[in-house]
Amino acid sequence: MQMTEQDPRRQRSRARLLDAATTLLAKGGTDAVTIDAVTKLANVARATLYRHFDNGTELVAAAFGRLIPPAPTVPADGDLRDRLVELMVSQAKLIESAPMHVTAMCWLGMGPALDDYSSAAAVESDKPELRTLRQTIVEQYRAAFDQVFGTPEAAERLGAFDYDLALAQLIGPLVFTRLATLTPLGRVACEQIVDDFLAARAAQVAAGPAEPALLEIPPAQAL
Repeated sequence: MQMTEQDPRRQRSRARLLDAATTLLAKGGTDAVTIDAVTKLANVARATLYRHFDNGTELVAAAFGRLIPPAPTVPADGDLRDRLVELMVSQAKLIESAPMHVTAMCWLGMGPALDDYSSAAAVESDKPELRTLRQTIVEQYRAAFDQVFGTPEAAERLGAFDYDLALAQLIGPLVFTRLATLTPLGRVACEQIVDDFLAARAAQVAAGPAEPALLEIPPAQAL
């Protein structure tokens, strides 16, 4: 008898595979998530794995999706600086608490043109696991900044700017600190990062538009 997507047996085998892949990923990184290791830990046949996932890339992407931390809280009140500082403090805590390889993966996934798990092309592909990871990373990391950058105050103070560069300027120090196993950055450091970013943007706005024109903020739901 052929199993359907909603068949409880199919769902249980998929859950076991994902549980095993997630466990291996959390403990040993991507190198630990091999087909043999996953099927052995899950006690599932290779043929069953390939009924759920076309290849190891999709399996790793699905496991990464399980390990991504929850979305940070975006303050509803306050001016642009206050909201950015609070968001940065929340991001710093999430990045510090996440496994090292998940931090790296989420950082990469924020980029617009990767060739693997979280590439923009994957969003339009027929690989649901790749779309899910890309969309999850966008929702968890970029969407929070969209809420802050999408206000009239932000438009007036920041002008037109390169969105990916702005994220690199803001979150980059937090990720570097985590990957380099340095002392986590606290509120004072987050305030300095935000103040430096706002000062740089104010200087750019005062100087007038640059050539070529900078990118507009991409809506999170469109990525």
